[in-house]
Amino acid sequence: MGVVNATPDSFSDAYPTTASAVAHGLQLLGEGADLLDVGGESTRPGAGRVDPDEELRRVLPVVRELVAAGAVVSVDTSRASVAGAALEAGAVLVNDVSGGLADPAMLRLVASAGCGVVLMHWRGPSADMASRATYGDVVGEVRDALRDRLAAASAAGVDEHQVVLDPGLGFGKTPEHDWALLRGLTELTGLRRPLLVGASRKSFLGSLLAGTQGVRPAADRDAATAALTVVSAQAGAWAVRVHQVAASADAVRVVRALAPAAVPQPAPVGA
Repeated sequence: MGVVNATPDSFSDAYPTTASAVAHGLQLLGEGADLLDVGGESTRPGAGRVDPDEELRRVLPVVRELVAAGAVVSVDTSRASVAGAALEAGAVLVNDVSGGLADPAMLRLVASAGCGVVLMHWRGPSADMASRATYGDVVGEVRDALRDRLAAASAAGVDEHQVVLDPGLGFGKTPEHDWALLRGLTELTGLRRPLLVGASRKSFLGSLLAGTQGVRPAADRDAATAALTVVSAQAGAWAVRVHQVAASADAVRVVRALAPAAVPQPAPVGA
């Protein structure tokens, strides 16, 4: 899954114009992305919300143009109104970082549309999520919370085969929590739903790779991201969400060559 940030303020790779976002999406498609994830609202730590109309203005033309170019597109939003408009524009998957908690209408929309949905582990909005990073057993608590979101989706009429789960690395978690979740990916795949892993360029990698010049800049974390793609693929993840696709696509090919029977091919949600 290639990241297309149609924003002016994302922590990495912000593309504030339709033309720049579309060009970047096409570049990622050429690098081997199976899916392009278009978002119009930054969810970096400390970020506030944008107006729904502004989010729509950023997202819809990018979705339309990428779909017209033959891309499979998901929309990264926690608003049902934005998700619905993006689906009408040709998106096939909703990637909701709130797991359906931010907008009570989201799960009903997904049920009605019959589209795929990513439900991420989430404890609250980006503006203050760092204050919520308290866990006794982070892997167990995230697993149980994701199980609860799956049950909530089912209660709203969403077929479980529409659902992908995401542990929410970096969202209301310390670096220690992120590493624990990565070590525990096989426990999360035990929920028997496809798992999306979004580790790309995140701050816990910057801290790990810090040197004499301080924390490694986001744009210089792609080699470490590709290493985590290997870890994720070996653990049976359905997809990785990355800013730079080529290295991760190559990493997945290597894992498949070594253990082709153990690593599932990416497949449409609902298949």
